Amino acid sequence: MKKSDHELGMDREITRREFIQGVSFASLGLTLNSGVLAAGTPGSPDSADKYYPPVLTGMRGSHPGAFEAAHALAREGKRFPDPVDLDEKYDLVVVGGGISGLATAYYYRKQFGADSRILILENHDDFGGHAKRNEFHQGGQMRLSWGGTMNLEYPEFSETVNALLADLGVDIDELLEGYDFAYGNGPKGSPCTYFDAETFGRDELIQDFSFRKYDNDVRAEMIDRFPVSEASRESLKAFYQRRENVFEGKSEAEVETMLKSISYTDFLRKYGGLTDEAADLFIKTTHGYWGVGADSLSAAECVGAGLPIMHLLGHADPNGSGENNQGGNVAMFPDGNASIARLLVHSLVPEAAPGSNASNIAMATFDYSKLDRPGQPVRLRLNSTAVNAVNREGGTSVSYVNGDQLVRVKSRHTVLACYHVIIPHLCPDLPQSQTEALKYQVKRPLILTNVLLKDSKAFDQLGISGAYCPGRLHGMVWQVKGVNTAGYRLGWEDDGPVPIMFWDRLPRPIPERTSRSSTVLRAPCCWPCPSKTSSVRYAPSSTACWVLPGSMCKRISSRSPSTAGRTAMLMTTSTSGTRNGRPARRRTRSHANGSAISPSPIQTPAPTPTRMSPSTRPGAQSRT
Repeated sequence: MKKSDHELGMDREITRREFIQGVSFASLGLTLNSGVLAAGTPGSPDSADKYYPPVLTGMRGSHPGAFEAAHALAREGKRFPDPVDLDEKYDLVVVGGGISGLATAYYYRKQFGADSRILILENHDDFGGHAKRNEFHQGGQMRLSWGGTMNLEYPEFSETVNALLADLGVDIDELLEGYDFAYGNGPKGSPCTYFDAETFGRDELIQDFSFRKYDNDVRAEMIDRFPVSEASRESLKAFYQRRENVFEGKSEAEVETMLKSISYTDFLRKYGGLTDEAADLFIKTTHGYWGVGADSLSAAECVGAGLPIMHLLGHADPNGSGENNQGGNVAMFPDGNASIARLLVHSLVPEAAPGSNASNIAMATFDYSKLDRPGQPVRLRLNSTAVNAVNREGGTSVSYVNGDQLVRVKSRHTVLACYHVIIPHLCPDLPQSQTEALKYQVKRPLILTNVLLKDSKAFDQLGISGAYCPGRLHGMVWQVKGVNTAGYRLGWEDDGPVPIMFWDRLPRPIPERTSRSSTVLRAPCCWPCPSKTSSVRYAPSSTACWVLPGSMCKRISSRSPSTAGRTAMLMTTSTSGTRNGRPARRRTRSHANGSAISPSPIQTPAPTPTRMSPSTRPGAQSRT
């Protein structure tokens, strides 16, 4: 038992009565629905009769209640016959309440008129899809964090996206004025690396060191503090000091082919001279950005990821550009792209958040009871999982499960803006060619865990804003401060309550090294190995994809299973994060992320709203 366990009293005996009482309370908690839990959150802005998902804690990716019907449909082959027909008719039904589904409704109204009757079905208990919002209300003023997608990569936006943002009142220059966040690289302190005792034998915090950037003046002595073998330390020092072209004499085409055909970590071993142990330290540097480790990315892909390689290709700087900005050029809301989803919802259902706009949207409290009311043109229906969507004479019909009810609605048009894997199951009319195309999509599990600390004094005393942790499940951790936009303020000078974000993917175990390593790196794995398909339980959820009749979306989305840790801190909010599967997009064909069924074509703008996804790949921007 660890020292911390003793401090928490976990070594003390408990009576049988205490045990039974504790189990009783836990069982009671499992029986409460999400609305009750939201209302019971201490410090919540809602009274007991209101429903407000952003304050919920726990597993918030694909939470219980969001995936059971879809699992039964896709995995067990269950059919949902004889739905009850509701006396509701719509011009458009959108399956999926993420940014793409909301943008679908927005553009439909823009083209066909504000009186268009639209129903948006969302299987989760909140809208936004990958753009989750986490609120904390303990310790005083509300604190926000990103529960999913974060960045607005404005240099890459198309004219259509810029026009949408302008319609919503989003001013990128205004966002940039309040943006002072660098993914743990500042402004409080420089990048640092943390080696934990459980993995490496002792705790060691190396301040001012980043595996992405190296300065010859001071870094050698820092590497000497690494709790790895002497051979590994020496290989790292030699690696960073080298300046040569290991492909001297080869043509540009030959070099490109070689870089594409070898993984980054294998390149480090073969051409960089690193030991297996030293090369493994780089694996997690790309987890939270690409969804895979540097051992699964080619050396060519890591050239654009800001990892040290260019000094072995004839350049003076290890990462070529010298940039150490892991997020690239981005703008950001304090709750990430959840603010974009909220602005879209406000434009569709103004009564849900009267008086909201882009300058105060982060502080707005939405009234969820106004989202689905009879008589209003647009209705957003949460906790509703679509199980069947078919063409019918004169329009379409969509069946969905809400609680223990199976119901059906009719509409002129239907757009599926949902998790692509489920589409062939809920849409049997889908052409076989498109069903096959959907199989080419690749998703990778990511995880975000937000923890509220009562203050930031420990971080401040260390002089750090975050750290890279090569031995932990979460490879990156940082304070969520410095995004002072949309009415929200939490500056770096504030040492009060602060959200801490842990960010990574869910890894498979790294094989033990039996060579020269004195330390064995074993990445913790809390999710079944993908090779054991019978035990993998990925939960379907909305995917941020704009789906139009006949369109082909080249974006590859990623979705993590509903797995996240809890911690004995003040409060936690955990969510399954998302990331574009960019490496797979380069290696495999990319096809439609969804499909639409419609008896008559809908003339709509290009499917650009997916550009608002949060790609945070270091040193480069995503291209969708």
